[in-house]
Amino acid sequence: MHYFIGNLGHFFVILAFISSLAAFFSYFKATGKENITKKESWLLNGKISFYVHALAVLGISISLFVILANHYFEYHYAYSYSDKKLPTHYLISTFWNGQEGSFLLWMFWQAVLGIILIHTNKFWQAPVMTIFALVQAFLASMILGIVLPVIDFKIGSSPFILLRESMADAPIFKMQPDFIPKDGNGLNPLLQNYWMVIHPPTLFLGFATTLIPFSFCMAGLWLKKYRDWVRPALPWALFSGAILGLGILMGGYWAYETLNFGGYWNWDPVENAVYVPWLILVASIHTMITYKNSETALKASIILVTATFVLILYSTFLTRSGVLGDASVHSFTDLGLSGQLLVYLFVFLLGAVVLSAWRWKEIPSSEKEASAYSREFWIFIGATTLCLMGFQVLLPTSIPVWNKIVSLFGGSSNMAPPADQIGFYSKFQLWFAIAIGLLSAVGQFFWWKKIDKAELKKELQPPALIALLVFALIITIGQVTEPAYILLTFASVFTIVANSKILFSVFKNSPGLSGGAVAHIGMGMMLLGILFSSGYSKVVSINNTGLLYSRDAGEEFNRDNLLLFLHEPRTMAGYEIEYINQKLELRNGNGFINQYDVQLTADPDKVIAIKDKDGFKAKDTIEVYGENTYYQIEFRKDGNTYTLYPRAQINPDMGGILSSPDIHRTLKADFYTYTSSIMKPDEEKEWSDMEELRTSINKEFFANDYVSTVAAVTRVTEVPGTILTAEDVAVKATITVKGSREEYTVEPYFLIRDKLVGRISAEIPQLGILFTLVNIHPETNEFTIGINTRQKDWVVIKSLEKPLINVLWMGTLVLMAGFSIAMVRRFREFRLMKEKGLE
Repeated sequence: MHYFIGNLGHFFVILAFISSLAAFFSYFKATGKENITKKESWLLNGKISFYVHALAVLGISISLFVILANHYFEYHYAYSYSDKKLPTHYLISTFWNGQEGSFLLWMFWQAVLGIILIHTNKFWQAPVMTIFALVQAFLASMILGIVLPVIDFKIGSSPFILLRESMADAPIFKMQPDFIPKDGNGLNPLLQNYWMVIHPPTLFLGFATTLIPFSFCMAGLWLKKYRDWVRPALPWALFSGAILGLGILMGGYWAYETLNFGGYWNWDPVENAVYVPWLILVASIHTMITYKNSETALKASIILVTATFVLILYSTFLTRSGVLGDASVHSFTDLGLSGQLLVYLFVFLLGAVVLSAWRWKEIPSSEKEASAYSREFWIFIGATTLCLMGFQVLLPTSIPVWNKIVSLFGGSSNMAPPADQIGFYSKFQLWFAIAIGLLSAVGQFFWWKKIDKAELKKELQPPALIALLVFALIITIGQVTEPAYILLTFASVFTIVANSKILFSVFKNSPGLSGGAVAHIGMGMMLLGILFSSGYSKVVSINNTGLLYSRDAGEEFNRDNLLLFLHEPRTMAGYEIEYINQKLELRNGNGFINQYDVQLTADPDKVIAIKDKDGFKAKDTIEVYGENTYYQIEFRKDGNTYTLYPRAQINPDMGGILSSPDIHRTLKADFYTYTSSIMKPDEEKEWSDMEELRTSINKEFFANDYVSTVAAVTRVTEVPGTILTAEDVAVKATITVKGSREEYTVEPYFLIRDKLVGRISAEIPQLGILFTLVNIHPETNEFTIGINTRQKDWVVIKSLEKPLINVLWMGTLVLMAGFSIAMVRRFREFRLMKEKGLE
């Protein structure tokens, strides 16, 4: 039992909690002091306390990773989320697989950001770090894992709890308290993807960065610096928008590559819980920019910046309290932290609301009425649209919360989230997207001053005409007929063309001002990619065989899925498609090995080579990822051939078969294929009655329609799996079969022992043939061969074409580039003001 590392980790948790409280108190005192000496003293105390806190967070992280890396399965966290076979990069991702680890990741990023803020902004250090330290204290309490005496109240859930403490009633620990499992449960197979190594850290960095604009906002209200907080907050808000947006998009790409619902966004409550704060954050960025340029929308900026951080806390409550229950496949189970999460949420919600209300009358606001021909007016309309987009998603997502609230007050509410989530949310979000596209196009032409009708018409006419031409071409070629889709196509094209004109005119003189135009071009590309890849996604695996695969599966399954037998080509939407092989992924090194060329063992992750092939010799032991089977599917069209390897895993704990797609990518469309049904390895094979025929050496005969030959019959002294005595007689037949792609060899045995005959049959699984050497006829030099046949190995696949989906992915890169250009500009602006002593 490795007690020391767990005790050390728990010590660091307590130290992180206490030091964050000390930093909070010191910075709070420093904020209220006017005496320079005392202020500096409290600032030093706060800085030291926060550094101790950051080191403690690092200590927690190292301690937890030591437990995971060394497979200390006496700890509940290591046992629950890792095993000995995970490669290093997936072992790293187990760090944040549980609630405790993800809270720790969040703390880690905020500790790093806090140190950066301490060294980059002296004036705002005390009030901003007061907020930072308080948030860190709340996060540290989530992994504290202590029980308060007398009242028996648990605070947090520790990642350093022993397995025997979490499973105290398990009989094994009553009989053997020091029992340590030999291996862990392992990482969820759907999370064994390279995106899961980088997506959560990116997303939690996005979560952490939303605290910075919020802290500056609260500090501005606290110090009555109502105008001054926007300048240092804006570059961080842009950074937050870029990172949080990138994290969301990474999650979408992971879903597209790993899950098999055929898309990248499923409007799952957990997805919605992150999407809504990002929309509000983007709205706040626009109102902050408006204030920087025209001193309007300051109050709107305060509301939106506050709402962004509060919604991040609300999303944390939704995903970690267990309140979503069966409404989401992504939510965490309740660890008893829902009460703490509510306290965390309401402390900052009420604190921000009270402080804002207290200062509200003092906050300066513009008295002049915004003209309909001013950019601030259109930005306000755009920000309002973004907020309405978020509100439309937030309300249905919060239905489980509403039901809980009603039940707490003794009532009963049976409201259910939308059954068809994709259809429900999409029909509303589509119209909001049209509005955003049009506003992004038109609003850019107003710049930061009023513009008259004549000048507006002059500016809009060229991009509008170009957009109409491109739009007409796209809807004609793409056969877009739905009215809403037609409008979205125009809005997307218009915003791309209009912002391209702005980009061209700005880039010549002031490239640093091009961030907004670049970001809006990216958004237009994303809208166009989403429209075609989702709205015009086409199922191409249409069942034209007339076969009914399953009466229980329903009409849609039987219509949209294709049954493939091994080495039997089918025609599908102009493609010739053939199921070639089953593959196992090599654990050490890249590539696959044919499943038919190896023999399975008791260890599912170890197989034995049957013959010399693929760099392995017969009887070599090969390490593989035994839980996964890859189905080699070959597609041929117009002289081109490409191969896909969709993955399937039989996992009873997760509902049977887990399928992951493989994707053939082209500029025009993605060809997206996954397995929807497979032959189970333990499924009993139904063999036909044996057919017997007499043949001789090198004489051809047919077995299941394949040309076969007995190449040799020899006496042997060794038989696999049997020990021979001197009196035993063993004969081996070597039979070759010409398959459609290769020649197979199989070796059945004929044994005589104590005047009794025994036979060992041999199967060619690829062809579904079982050969038996039934008898030997020495007088005629002939042999009786027994042939049993079965249905050949099969797989059912579903294939879709996702047109222009790469326009979506390219749009995300362009959007991130726009955020980056704007962010660099604002950071430079802030640095210049700081050098002048104005920050």
